[in-house]
Amino acid sequence: MEKHELLRGGQFLVKESHCNSIFTPEDFSEEQVMMKEAVKEFNEREVIAHRDRFEAKDYALTEEVMRKAGEMGFLGVAVPEAYGGLDMGFVSTMLVCEYISSGTGSFSTAFGAHTGIGTMPITLYGTEEQKQKYVPKLASGEWFGAYCLTEPGAGSDANSGKTTATLSKDGKYYSITGQKMWISNAGFCNLFIVFARIEDDKNITGFIVENDASNGITLGEEEHKLGIRASSTRQVFFNETKVPVENMLSERQNGFKIAMNALNVGRIKLAAACLDSQRRITNEAIVYANARKQFKTPIAEFGAIKYKLAEMTTNTYVGESASYRAAKDIEDRIALRIEKGNTHQEAELKGVEEYAIECSLLKVAVSEDVQNCADEGIQIFGGMGFSEDTPMEAAWRDARIARIYEGTNEINRMICIGMLIKKAMKGHVDLLGPAMKVQEELMGIPSFDTPDFSAPLSQEKAIIKNLKKVFLMVAGAGIQKFGPKIEEHQQLMLHAADILIEIYMAESAILRTEKNILRSSAEEQKHQIKMSQLYLYNAVEVISKSAKSGIISFAEGDEQRMMLMGLKRFTKYTNYPNVAELRNSIAEQVNKENAYCF
Repeated sequence: MEKHELLRGGQFLVKESHCNSIFTPEDFSEEQVMMKEAVKEFNEREVIAHRDRFEAKDYALTEEVMRKAGEMGFLGVAVPEAYGGLDMGFVSTMLVCEYISSGTGSFSTAFGAHTGIGTMPITLYGTEEQKQKYVPKLASGEWFGAYCLTEPGAGSDANSGKTTATLSKDGKYYSITGQKMWISNAGFCNLFIVFARIEDDKNITGFIVENDASNGITLGEEEHKLGIRASSTRQVFFNETKVPVENMLSERQNGFKIAMNALNVGRIKLAAACLDSQRRITNEAIVYANARKQFKTPIAEFGAIKYKLAEMTTNTYVGESASYRAAKDIEDRIALRIEKGNTHQEAELKGVEEYAIECSLLKVAVSEDVQNCADEGIQIFGGMGFSEDTPMEAAWRDARIARIYEGTNEINRMICIGMLIKKAMKGHVDLLGPAMKVQEELMGIPSFDTPDFSAPLSQEKAIIKNLKKVFLMVAGAGIQKFGPKIEEHQQLMLHAADILIEIYMAESAILRTEKNILRSSAEEQKHQIKMSQLYLYNAVEVISKSAKSGIISFAEGDEQRMMLMGLKRFTKYTNYPNVAELRNSIAEQVNKENAYCF
């Protein structure tokens, strides 16, 4: 395979990605496929078989299955071998997360909270002593971890927490006092990662706190929630809880950084955690639609149902494509840093931080897709979908939290654009040069040549290039107008983020399909081509609407007219695909297979 430049985070906007430079689910190694099958089998046996018990708030079952996951090694996939883990690459950790998370949101949350924000901060920020002491127990499932960041007055503004840490007179320990809420795994964890403020520090500090009721730690009752019902979620109260000074995590005031970096990993893993759920919901809907007859016909044969099944299938395919593209970029960036002499800790931290934009946009896109998928799943089941006797209503309730945790989707949209601007300021992504070229293009006369779109997906790739110009036009003009104060214009930021998200998702599907056409043939990939075309058509609609709303929010007169004309030019198709035919063809294929089959 020819070598291609590894793009930095956010550079997909301004540099062309080659299909051979991206990783796709068809590239999984033999070892990864075996791991996937092992996790799927575990999920079927230990989670899905007991779905009713999870829905009935069986917290003990969640803890029991977590222990079994530890025995199987699944809690230690991302942990280095030196601390009892499997030390698998980033793509493999995504794979395990994806296939272990689809049985129920309750177990998915327990698994994600423990392996991600419960264990990872120690692995990535801990001293050698802290790692030796705690990580092997966490990797094996002997101990469980939880993460105490959110407070009644500190949610999205994570750095505003009121919990305090006061150094003792003899300098041997800190006394932590405060209240934390929405703490996943609180009911059965052995240690907490706690964030508190020392004196009048600007930033919070992280601590490793062992869960000991005799040390001023009390728990609230289990919260009663819309979904993730068997996920233990409690308030945690600290009252002069003594924590040895050697249990400070990283340096003083580094807590906010730890919290943000842990959330970057959490975001892309959350996207992974939604993927197999989406696939399962789609499968259940296909099977039901084929079996359910109305007017003497399976409802799967009705155009209105085909529409839904095609969209659910397409969004699943696109979510997979984008998530594993980004995961492999992170894995490659980590490997590059290790080659250059970084420690495992530095390499992981910087590798993930490099793609914070992609982590945030994936979190938004896939969490919203899985919610829509479950919603349409209920609709296809009709009245039965509303009943607890079918799996759809639980899937819908469990999906709802994904748009809130790891930072709300609104916050993550802001982060996408905020991070991109920061990268541009640092010179990591050249936004200014390409944005100026787009402005020049707007002033010039458009070409009236008829392009040659005979190669598969050639028109789609040309449209992706133009959609990037839409982003550069809108965001470039917004930054010129408002400078750093653009962050105060949140609605404009939201519109820009939606354009960015749709570009990355659509491009990922197109590149995956193109790569697989080269491996097989356009004929073998005909439904993947149709899904790529359908998603792009929908993306163009979203981008047109978001860009128009953005443009008219800050531009007036000639500038506005010029930009709206540019928008029309950059979202134009030479040959529109017949989207009804695309949807029918995709739906007919999954109906024939009676499953999501891509």
